[in-house]
Amino acid sequence: MKASDLLVRCLEEEGITHIFGVPGEENADFLLSLQGSSIEFVLTRHEQGAAFMAEVYGRLTGDLAACLGTLGPGATNLITGVADANMDRAPVLVLTGQAATARQHKESHQVMDVVAMYEPVTKWAQSIRVADSIPEIVRKAVRLARTEKPGAVLIELPEDVAKQETESKPLEPRRFRRPGVDDKIADSAWARIRAARKPIIIAGNGAIRRRAAKQLRRFCEATGIGVISTFMGKGAVDRESPYCLYTIGLQQKDYVALAVDEADLVITLGYDLVEYPPRLWNPKGDKAIIHMDFLPAEIDSQYLPAVELVGDLAHGLWMLNERVARDGVPDYALEGQAKVRARMADDLAAHKDDDTEGSIRPQKALWDVRAALGPNDILLSGVGAHKMWIARYYHCNEPNTCLIPNGFCSMGMPLPGAIAAHIVAPDRKVFAIAGDGDFMMNVQEMETARRLGSDITVMVWEDGGYGLISWKQEQEFQRHTDLAFGNPDWLDLASAFGWQGQKVTNARDLRPAIDKALAHRGPSLIVIPIDYRENMALIRRLGELTTTL
Repeated sequence: MKASDLLVRCLEEEGITHIFGVPGEENADFLLSLQGSSIEFVLTRHEQGAAFMAEVYGRLTGDLAACLGTLGPGATNLITGVADANMDRAPVLVLTGQAATARQHKESHQVMDVVAMYEPVTKWAQSIRVADSIPEIVRKAVRLARTEKPGAVLIELPEDVAKQETESKPLEPRRFRRPGVDDKIADSAWARIRAARKPIIIAGNGAIRRRAAKQLRRFCEATGIGVISTFMGKGAVDRESPYCLYTIGLQQKDYVALAVDEADLVITLGYDLVEYPPRLWNPKGDKAIIHMDFLPAEIDSQYLPAVELVGDLAHGLWMLNERVARDGVPDYALEGQAKVRARMADDLAAHKDDDTEGSIRPQKALWDVRAALGPNDILLSGVGAHKMWIARYYHCNEPNTCLIPNGFCSMGMPLPGAIAAHIVAPDRKVFAIAGDGDFMMNVQEMETARRLGSDITVMVWEDGGYGLISWKQEQEFQRHTDLAFGNPDWLDLASAFGWQGQKVTNARDLRPAIDKALAHRGPSLIVIPIDYRENMALIRRLGELTTTL
């Protein structure tokens, strides 16, 4: 068979069901081979949108989707979304075309070293040089992408190799069981947890794997130890549980940080330093830390764990739960954590009954969105000032129901991500929130959503500028540079792309508008003028926090 046919068969054998992308001349053989296969090719309007779709598919399912681009500009357009996926631990397969091997050594049309470019932002990048190697390359790529911690991999297919004949056949995928923690180190960790008086848990992106979240909830139900999630750890524990202490991640001191200050032991679960650097919660480097993760701790002078439980996170938590059942629960002093939860709960509800006109506070917008969505519905956030509000004010009942880019932190994810989320979970409500700057970076995917009939709602927070940058500049310099831009007529834009459109300027009208959008079958756009005067107001309020509980 032809090499491109073999590549498709190998992808089918690996369980790949979706490829998002933009075709080109150099991957024409592959696209033709894809026709008639079990894999659905989703044509996007930009390669970056395709990469974000594959990222969200991977984050929600734990399985791979692929994103496709041709050589040169197709490959460079993909890379931002791929880097975002890799740093946010999403399994993604990147497929790019390439010029024929006979002209790659010289100056030639659209030729560049794609593999070298992708090596810093993937777990592995490989060009296919011989058709017979395709089964091994695909098997290795998929295994690496899925292996904890998951990430992106690249396979490049030159156009002449795609046409080669081969008698090779796909390799059968075989899974392996992740290694677990041994009893000796589990005993050491449990001894420290038993000896502590005010232990606390920081749950990162690894803790939202469903098996891990199940064991974590069991542990907290038994011990009462409070859990603070990172932006990407939301839903590891139920927001309504008494041990849920909400989210940490703002650069400023927040209520939950007071609970960390008070703690005599910090247990980190599936935590990456990129999510919230230790210098912000352990500035003196003197906290006693237990590190539980699939990988050893990253080296950092303010993150020096006393004990590391390296291995399958769910299994490690299960081992601790067995020891809790055997030895009972110590008499912890967790009253301060209860105070933190109560103070945060009051703060979250402070503006739920706002009746402002002409603009809407972020707190009110998020209260209404949370009230309108069910426990298993999905919210996606972009990057900008809105991300910081979502991180602090939107909380979850279940894992993977709030997706925030927080490693590479690329703008442009919410709209394409929402399209992928609807493909993964067509029976759940999918709601995305973007700033006006964020939304316009991939606005072309409105056509993709309409063409696919994506049942999604996108809310745009309009402030006519790059709000997060002005927020940061004001904090440091007490002023900001010119960051303003113009916007389209939003309702005309929605109509032009065949979306339902609403613009809501009064707080009292927001919840009915959200309900209307969610009831509509197909893509809906809600635009609100956001009151970002609240940015600095929040900073001033947090700056007045006392340093103790």
